[in-house]
Amino acid sequence: MKYYIITGEASGDLHASNLMKELKNEDTQAEFRFWGGDLMQAQGGEMVKHYRETAFMGFVTVLKNLKTIRANFTLCETDLLAFAPDVLILVDYPGFNLRMAAFAKKHGIRVHYYISPKIWAWKESRVKKIKAHVDRMFTIFPFETEFYKKHNYEVSFGGNPLLDAIEDRDNKDESFDHFAERNQLSQKPIIALLAGSRKQEIERILPVMLQVVDRFPDYQFVVAAAPSITKEFYASVSKGSKLSFVYNQTYDLLQQSKAALVASGTATLETALLRIPQVVCYLTGGGKLLFTIGKRLLKVKYISLVNLVMDKLIVKELIQHTCNKEMITEELNQILFKEDYRSEMLHNYQLLNEHLGGAGASARFAKMIYNDLQR
Repeated sequence: MKYYIITGEASGDLHASNLMKELKNEDTQAEFRFWGGDLMQAQGGEMVKHYRETAFMGFVTVLKNLKTIRANFTLCETDLLAFAPDVLILVDYPGFNLRMAAFAKKHGIRVHYYISPKIWAWKESRVKKIKAHVDRMFTIFPFETEFYKKHNYEVSFGGNPLLDAIEDRDNKDESFDHFAERNQLSQKPIIALLAGSRKQEIERILPVMLQVVDRFPDYQFVVAAAPSITKEFYASVSKGSKLSFVYNQTYDLLQQSKAALVASGTATLETALLRIPQVVCYLTGGGKLLFTIGKRLLKVKYISLVNLVMDKLIVKELIQHTCNKEMITEELNQILFKEDYRSEMLHNYQLLNEHLGGAGASARFAKMIYNDLQR
């Protein structure tokens, strides 16, 4: 069968690549064409555009790039019809993907949504578009299933594919000494910095994270560099701060770290599943007014997936005005040096792992997708 897949960021590239691997096990004749990244490319098929060319975040940035965005829509529509897939598989990325769902539905192409947009937190009205244009929705969190049930829309939950990615990761038995040597790091314990995958969020969050570097001289700070971001860009943002960078080694880095500062998003869940105590740091653009408006529109109590899944405060969330040098320092001291505090967070991580249903999700989703197409 022919599969057309669209994702617009690094986490989508990861999950889609694992799905592709499992689809090949189900369907030996699988053909792929996609918008994605290097991990998807490694599974074979034809890449139309890399997500680094399509990742526009924030109202102002979108306005500045409207011409490019419109051109991407036109290209995708034309390319989709030319490929004539058996199914269009959409991975999160709702601003682009919901429009493509409507286009595909109009032209008789079956639409599967793998990894729901976060409409339970923002723009709940989008559920109407999903019900109208998406044939099957596959969810990765239990609370998403409950959300859609409230809207009388049946979905399929198969567990969380992050557990597969973490279980199957390379170098999971690597020693600290070997990791440090191959990345030219010192022997100091590591505090990992996960500042996001888009330029706009890195520009906002990384400089704030770096303010605490001098307060922890016995540690080395290492950035998990996003694969689509150049070293020159990081250098311009970090402005001579004492830190190191590693590319395409987020899991390796976290595994060797004592603690992490993490921008809200999938990375908070990855950090928790790798059992690394963390501080969640979140800053929006647009100043205090836009933040206040946005906060009123949010439908959830927490911004980190760790806390959302467990429906309680497991990791500290430093948001906007609380995301500052003093608060980050205070929380880092807690998770590094207060054993009871650290142990409780690690215990809650174990409960989180159990709540998400264990490994094997990618294979379960691939089987559901293939069986649906067979019918």
